[in-house]
Amino acid sequence: MELRDIQSCLRAGIESRSTKVGPFLVLINSGSDNPFSNYAVPTDGAAPTSADVTALIDFCTSRKRLPRLEYVRPAPAVDAPLAAAGFDVAGTLTLMAIETELTPPPDATGYEIRLVTSEPELRQAVATQNTAYGEPDTEPNPGGLVRAIAEGGCVALAVATATGAPTGAGAYTPPQGGLVEIAGVGVLPEHRRRGIGALVTWRLSAEAIRLGHQPFLQVEKDEPLRVYQRIGYRVIGEMADARRVAR
Repeated sequence: MELRDIQSCLRAGIESRSTKVGPFLVLINSGSDNPFSNYAVPTDGAAPTSADVTALIDFCTSRKRLPRLEYVRPAPAVDAPLAAAGFDVAGTLTLMAIETELTPPPDATGYEIRLVTSEPELRQAVATQNTAYGEPDTEPNPGGLVRAIAEGGCVALAVATATGAPTGAGAYTPPQGGLVEIAGVGVLPEHRRRGIGALVTWRLSAEAIRLGHQPFLQVEKDEPLRVYQRIGYRVIGEMADARRVAR
């Protein structure tokens, strides 16, 4: 798997839902100001001017969103004008992919993973993800997951075996160029450190591979890589998280 393939996959994944601002595709989530739900991606061969970057900043701030980009580095033609406009690389997300084969993790006693498609279960998945990521306590809207499934994506819901109560969730994106991203894996605080996140990731990855897709994922720097390494993922590169905070 090449890094440029991942960049193309991420860009294609938001193309139908984004707005083109100069040499950027910008995704705005009207229902959440979470930075990871609002970001721009450079187009192929992007070499933005200072005017392009200013237009991007204005577009994001007018919608009360943090100007933020995600892109595979190195990309000097993008780095320089962003830095000149006050963008900082707040961090890099580690890119991981399956190197050889997927390895099942140990079972999490008392839990099971279901691949779900019904609206009530998708609503549970959204509510679980929102709680896991500290999103506002609002009515969960499964519309995004419904669309993702219709386009070839997949959603997993972890439940307590005894009660059927949701404990964790995750998804993979609709395939783009043969690649899918494992994303949004979250576990409720009271159920963490029991192996649920690894099981959700493994189940989604196994389903993707079964269908002929290549899965990859992005990991925050403070998140332990060993969770994913134990099931067969290996580090292949970095994704820049460039942000401009009002000064």
